[in-house]
Amino acid sequence: MFISVLPGEQVEVALAEEGSLLEYYLDMLHQRKIKGNIYKGVIHNIDTNLQAAFVSYGAGKNGFLQIDEIHPEYWQAHHEPAKGKKFPPIQKVLKAGQEVLVQVVKEPTGNKGAFLTTWLSLAGRFLVLTPGQEQIGVSRKVENDEERARLREMMNGIDPGQGLGVIVRTVSAGTTKTTLKNDLQYLKRLWRDIRKKATEVSAPALIHQEPGLSERAVRDYLTDDVCEIWVDNEDVAQGIRDTVSLLFPRKKYLVRLHGDIRQSMWERFNLRRQLDQIYSREVILPSGGRLVFDQTEALMAIDINSGKISGKGNFEAMAYKTNMEAAETIARQLRLRDIGGQVVIDFIEMRDKKHVLDVEKTLRQAMKNDRARHDVARMSSFGLLELVRQRTGSSALAITMEPCPACGGTGQRRNLEWQALQGLRELRRMLRAANGEKCVFETSRELGLYLLNHKRDTLREMEQDFGKCLEIAIRT
Repeated sequence: MFISVLPGEQVEVALAEEGSLLEYYLDMLHQRKIKGNIYKGVIHNIDTNLQAAFVSYGAGKNGFLQIDEIHPEYWQAHHEPAKGKKFPPIQKVLKAGQEVLVQVVKEPTGNKGAFLTTWLSLAGRFLVLTPGQEQIGVSRKVENDEERARLREMMNGIDPGQGLGVIVRTVSAGTTKTTLKNDLQYLKRLWRDIRKKATEVSAPALIHQEPGLSERAVRDYLTDDVCEIWVDNEDVAQGIRDTVSLLFPRKKYLVRLHGDIRQSMWERFNLRRQLDQIYSREVILPSGGRLVFDQTEALMAIDINSGKISGKGNFEAMAYKTNMEAAETIARQLRLRDIGGQVVIDFIEMRDKKHVLDVEKTLRQAMKNDRARHDVARMSSFGLLELVRQRTGSSALAITMEPCPACGGTGQRRNLEWQALQGLRELRRMLRAANGEKCVFETSRELGLYLLNHKRDTLREMEQDFGKCLEIAIRT
């Protein structure tokens, strides 16, 4: 685990295995993520067509609250759902102006507000407390049946309290009953503080804020698999040492400080190139093939090109090798870029059915370690494979990128010749309106000669050309 800190401004966290970057998270403090925050909000309006409410919670654009995300305790009146329907009509149980305690499930993206829920959850190191849901469960990612049974047996002897539920997290594997009890007591104290604050403040207001990225990284991503934690800030490193000494007493030397001012931590461990690749439209595969990522309004399209290896030897063997490399790389890039929603992958078409099954299996296997929920479909006869993936938060791309002001986000702009012709057309129109036809031909000829002899590449140079064109027009 690598934690890089720019004090008061930015925190970066990366997980790498044998020099290969697996996960990357970025938090800029001036636009801090709100996922997991709990707010006291007010229902602004109810949309009966969407069966959802829009909630003003004090963070800019109103949040989106669906009927299935509303706890029955907020229903204004008891209502029996109609036969065949799980939930009652939202307009029957909620009203505008009503106050609700909501938690952010998905960050706001583009023109969409945050996705909210009233089914709250509070994450600790080993447990997740679920107020309003009296259940005790074990994370689905604990795959060992004996360990699942042991954890469930331990939790049967621990009472969360009335109206509270608990989910045992994956990192609890191998832990003791005393550790789980201590974590539960901490979460119950936190919930009492939240309830107390919610009764004291007026809506809209922030009630509970998720800890910063460095604290969340230790809480959520520090497992037995992590054998080193490198930090480039002494204060943060000391705080993490204190936490590690409590969680892993035998791993006192897990945390190491990067103090070399001559090079960054990313350069020292040869991760800079992989980090830069996250922001690139293209990713180069080991054998020379390429992945091309194109985001549309509805989905992410990923195209696989054979690149330099095309035409060499057997085509089927080339396609199989490239697709196998692409399957592993795509799974990693989906995590690194935090790509959510629908994804369509255009694999190189293969005729051998066994090769198709191998590529599907490789992709599913590579995505097993993905923390986000996902579902992978089968490859079509055209080589297209669809998958859906949960977006876990604002990606590094969303935080650090903005549309190009020159091209408007298309990645292309009008060429110089087209822009010159439009300039000539506009000048011709203006001159005809002012002086009639007599000077238009001479002006156009001089402008044409000037532009042909002074081709420009940048917008600033084109602006200078426009000034020169006006001088010619006035003179002629």
